[in-house]
Amino acid sequence: MTIRVLLVDDQPLVRTALSMVITEAPDIEVAGEAATGDEAVGLCAELRPDVVVMDIRMPGMDGIEATRLITSGATPAHVVVLTTFDDDDYVYGALRAGAAGFLVKDMALDDILAAVRTVATGDGLIAPSVTRRLIKEFAGRPETAPPREVSLSGITDREREVLTLVGRGLSNTEIAAELCLSVATAKTYLTRLLAKLDARDRVQLVIIAYEKGLVSTAS
Repeated sequence: MTIRVLLVDDQPLVRTALSMVITEAPDIEVAGEAATGDEAVGLCAELRPDVVVMDIRMPGMDGIEATRLITSGATPAHVVVLTTFDDDDYVYGALRAGAAGFLVKDMALDDILAAVRTVATGDGLIAPSVTRRLIKEFAGRPETAPPREVSLSGITDREREVLTLVGRGLSNTEIAAELCLSVATAKTYLTRLLAKLDARDRVQLVIIAYEKGLVSTAS
């Protein structure tokens, strides 16, 4: 299956560079390009890409609002945020808006392609240490949107343990080892948590774990 990607950035050079990288991959293609959030929302409805690589800072509608509209639309795409690690204060807000993860603009080309493939499968970019660092960095900053109301009353003690470990950035294999479970059982708990908490992917589970105090920014 070919993964169709929409590139969204107000800088033509960035879109060109990303397009060149993606063109080299046999299983990924550029479905379209947009320079603003408004264009991205419109093209998503028209082109129905699998993945949107979304810049945050753009004139007019920013990447956070565009992400919120795309992920809540009738034909939602998986969104990964394109950012600069040092100065982008809006990454956490973008994750809250429904982004499945993010790319750092100076990351290795192979990592960019791997990230697109990961998000296309419906998984979030949680395992890499840079993701955990960014979530910790922005978790305590001013919110760009009100938190989604989520109750943990319907989950079991074991599911709460799994959610805590997901919030710490552990993979399914690491969770299984930590709790003396099989990997298949760990995946089953993860699937139950996604359903019970109405979470789109692993990234949203991490956010819930932070918001509910299961994981602190010092963890």
